[in-house]
Amino acid sequence: MIPGHPHTTDSCRPVSEILARVGDKWSVLVVVQLGCGRMRFSELRRALAGISQKMLTTTLRGLERDGFVTRTVHPTVPPKVEYALTELGFDLLGPVKALGDWAAANGPRMDAARARFDAVQAGAG
Repeated sequence: MIPGHPHTTDSCRPVSEILARVGDKWSVLVVVQLGCGRMRFSELRRALAGISQKMLTTTLRGLERDGFVTRTVHPTVPPKVEYALTELGFDLLGPVKALGDWAAANGPRMDAARARFDAVQAGAG
């Protein structure tokens, strides 16, 4: 490592940690869903087609641990549990939405690049 280089281990660690948290599709989708307001576990599970109960539980716990989500248990019978974004979670929502917008706008360009690459690879083989 080069001393004084802008990409030292210390400066890369926060980026690596945040990418590890939001790098999976479920965390990003949970943050987007909760950006619309508080939701119960079952509401989130219905909104996120294809997510298992175990994966949603794991994702919510990780987001709560990292300070993006709060979990509120209401003392009712049965207990009512709601999840919501924290201030930090709402701060994350902007970049997540921007990335989603970028992906939607550039998906066709990526598809075209992949098709060109695959055609070259197929011709080389």
